[in-house]
Amino acid sequence: MVCGGFACSKNALCALNVVYMLVGLLLIGVAAWGKGLGLVSNIHIIGGVIAVGVFLLLIAVVGLVGAVNHHQVLLFFYMIILGLVFIFQFGTSCSCLAINRSTQTDVINASWWAISNTTRHELERSFDCCGLFNLTTQYQDDTSCNALCRNRSSTCQMCGQKFLRHSDEALKILGGVGLFFSFTEILGVWLAMRFRNQKDPRANPSAFL
Repeated sequence: MVCGGFACSKNALCALNVVYMLVGLLLIGVAAWGKGLGLVSNIHIIGGVIAVGVFLLLIAVVGLVGAVNHHQVLLFFYMIILGLVFIFQFGTSCSCLAINRSTQTDVINASWWAISNTTRHELERSFDCCGLFNLTTQYQDDTSCNALCRNRSSTCQMCGQKFLRHSDEALKILGGVGLFFSFTEILGVWLAMRFRNQKDPRANPSAFL
């Protein structure tokens, strides 16, 4: 049987949906890691990435079931929804890559002053830093900062730099992975359409003769 046959298309579609499931889990995991820092979670595009990951995971399950059973209705909805996921994922990934450090700095700075002193001190202790950016150098002399770095040195690294590095890594991973795999979703739509129009040889035993 040639590679363009029914079995080959079925196996390719199944394999592609397994990849989509892994990508969906990766997007959800990295976005959750990014939201683990309360300040970064205010970059709302990360919430959109989590939504894309969840939808991609669900539609991959639908595509897998549709491919295994050659289910015409499931494959039809799979093509439609996967096409919509591609559009949304492409836009979200581009947005992640387009957020520059200046925008991230503004978001983190605004969020820092919006949270309580208790939350600030917890973040300082967690990231082993004191203060935010140069505008908050007075925090270097604030005895309420109980980060471990205060015991090692008279000055600590500013938290803002660590927050920026954290958010920058999350956004680059999400944007890069999402953008790369969004183009494979076009392949998924084409492959599902092709497979849907093929005849199942099991329904026609004479095809093997």
